[in-house]
Amino acid sequence: MLDGMMRRVIDPVLDRIAARLVLRGVSADAVTFIGFALGMVSALGVAVGADAAALLALALSRLCDGLDGAVARQTRTTDRGGYMDIVLDFVFYGAIPLAFALRDPAANAIPAVVLLFAFYINGASFLAFSAIAAKRGMATEARGIKAIYFTVGLAEGTETIIAFAVMMLLPVHFALIAYFFAGLVVMTTLSRLALAWAVFREDPEEEEDAQSDREGPPSP
Repeated sequence: MLDGMMRRVIDPVLDRIAARLVLRGVSADAVTFIGFALGMVSALGVAVGADAAALLALALSRLCDGLDGAVARQTRTTDRGGYMDIVLDFVFYGAIPLAFALRDPAANAIPAVVLLFAFYINGASFLAFSAIAAKRGMATEARGIKAIYFTVGLAEGTETIIAFAVMMLLPVHFALIAYFFAGLVVMTTLSRLALAWAVFREDPEEEEDAQSDREGPPSP
C-alpha cells in the first residue's frame, strides 16, 4: 500500500546514488548479493539478540534492494537479475521470522509459523498472478519497472520492512506484531484472489471468440 508513495520519495535519491555506483563499475547483481548478505546478517543479529546491529543491517539491506534496480535501469536490466532479486527477497522475508523463532522458541515459534504461513500463501498468490499475467501479456509499472507483474496490496515491501523494524525495536512484543502483520498479509492475499477471480474469468482466446460473436460476421 505504501510502496507507490515511497517510490516517489526515494527513487530520485536512489537514482543519484546509483549513478555514482555505475561510474565506479558496480553492477546491479553485486548490489543484489550485498543486500542479501546484509539481510542474512540482520537475521543472524535477531537470532543472537543483537537487535541494534540487526536493525542497522536491515536498513542497509533494504537500501541495496532499492539500489540494485536503480543501477540496472542505468546499465542493463536482465531476466537473471530480476529472478535473483525476487528469490533472494523471499529468502530474506522468511529468514527474519525464523530468526525470532530460533531466538526464543517457547515464546516466538508459533507466531513465527503463523507469519511464515501468511507469507507462503501470499507468495503463492503473487507469483501465480504474475505468471498468468505474463501469459496474457499484461503489464504494469504501478510499482516501477519490475521483472514480473506486481499487484498492489495492503501489505507490500514497505509495510514488511516497517513490521520487521518494529519487531527488532520491540522484540518482547514479537508475537503480537507477528499476528497483526500476518492478518494484513492474509487480507492482501484475499484481495489478490478476488482480483484474479475477476480478471482471469476467461482465457484470452475465449474472450476474443466472445468479442467476435458480439461483433457478428464481417460485412460483405
